[in-house]
Parts: sequence; structure tokens; C-alpha cells
Amino acid sequence: MADANNIVFLDGQFMPMSEAKISPMDRGFLFGDGIYEVVPSYQAKLVGFELHIQRMQIGLDAIGIELKMAVNDWRDIAQNLIEKNGRGDLGLYFHVSRGADMKRFHAFPENIQPTVFAYAFSIPAATLADKQKVKQYRVTSTEDLRWKRCQIKSTSLLGNVMHFQQSQEAGVDETILYNQHNELTEASACNVFIVKNEVVVTPPLDNQLLPGITRNMLLDILRKDGTLQVQERVISMAEVHAADELWLTSSSKDIAPVVELDGQPIGTGSVGDIWLLAQTLYCANKHTY
Repeated sequence: MADANNIVFLDGQFMPMSEAKISPMDRGFLFGDGIYEVVPSYQAKLVGFELHIQRMQIGLDAIGIELKMAVNDWRDIAQNLIEKNGRGDLGLYFHVSRGADMKRFHAFPENIQPTVFAYAFSIPAATLADKQKVKQYRVTSTEDLRWKRCQIKSTSLLGNVMHFQQSQEAGVDETILYNQHNELTEASACNVFIVKNEVVVTPPLDNQLLPGITRNMLLDILRKDGTLQVQERVISMAEVHAADELWLTSSSKDIAPVVELDGQPIGTGSVGDIWLLAQTLYCANKHTY
């Protein structure tokens, strides 16, 4: 889907991707000075849209980018991209950089206009609550070497990219990260949950991890349902290795079951019953956010 004829949005206009041009002096290019979001849509139905836009605004405020766009402005862009690019299963990428200045200088320049870019790309069909059909993930782990403001969804992703590359070179799907105290933070591109004795646990939000939209939706859905006990607390890597189930969550993966960590099986080494319950509940409720 992401070819030169795709229709994208750039600074107020829709155009073919081949015509979209951004200045080499843009601070997003020079410094990674920007914020982004990725919103899934399935057959033109958006998932967690307002939550994504709220998080993006929090990120823009955190780094001091002033942009006068409301949720409905972003929704109009999203719906136009969906219509212009085929109404299938699409991811919508939104990107705001501080904009282009006349010189490269570390301090934030004044009186420049932010660059706003968005495009649509094909994504796999929505994950089903089916043990036989869901992708089973295998992951590795390493100490988290990224910066200390991981709660900001910055376009400066080199630290995440390098950790993700570790998983690719190891022949697995993801890298789970832990801090200097051997405590779970997140994965290079996902949040992480463990299940032990039918209790679902994930690390609390702080500067070490991104406040994932799927993470937050899943916690809300599970708490409202009430079948499973849910905890947000510090998790040691010893607990991760000893978990009955291990999950990754993200907007592109929903709840992804992990069956192997560092070459060793998680639990029975197969997709668990608690994952099936959680994914069933998530499927039934995700379009209400």
C-alpha cells in the first residue's frame, strides 16, 4: 500500500506521496525533534483515536511545540486518508516536527511553523482470539540503554531501533528491556505484561516506559470486566522468566503472546488460556475507545 501514488497529508494539503517534500533543514530531520502517533483502523473503524491524539498533545506540550489543532482536525485528516487510500486495514501515521529554521542550532528556534505529516499504510487484519491462528512471539532481553524520557513518544527512535535490531540479529521478534535494577521496563516497540497464577501484571507508568494506548485500554477493559485480577507494580526479570504467560501489547499487535524468552519457554511454551480470555475481551471492546 505504501507506494508513491498513496495520498498523504503534508502541511494542510493532500497529495501523492511522490510529491511530498520536506526541507533538509527541518528539525525533525536534523534532530529527531518531533512527536508521532500510529493509529490502527480496520475497515475504516479507528481504534483508540482520541486516546492517541491526547497522548500526542501531551508529547507536544512536553517538548514545547505549539500546534493549534483539535481532535476533530486530526480526525478529518484520518478519515480523508482512509477514504483516499482504500478503506482497508490501515495504520495511520501522524508526525509533527518543530519545523524548519534557516540554520542548525540546538536551542529551540522561535517563530517557525511546525511540520505536520500523515500517511496511511497497510496493516495485517485484526488479531483474533484464536490460539491456533495468533502469531506466537519469541523474544530476547537486554538492559535498557535508551534515554530517560521514554514516556514521550518522540520521533528520536535510534535507541529503540538499536534494541529492536538486536532481536532481528538474534532471529527473534522483539527485545524485552530491563533497568539497572534488573526490573522490567518495556520492549523496544511494545509494552509488556506477565501473568502469574491468573493475575495480570504490568509495570507502572513512569519515565522508563511509554504509556501505550493498547496497554491502557486493556487495563481498563480487564478491570471493568472483573474476571481477572490486575496489578501495576514493579516486576523483576526473575518474575518475567518464571511467568505463566508473557504478552506484548501495541497498537499494531493488540495482545501478542510470547512463548519463548532468551531461548527458554514461557510457561508451557504455548499460547495460554488467560491470553485467550484477555484477547476475547479486547476484541469485543476495542472499538468503544
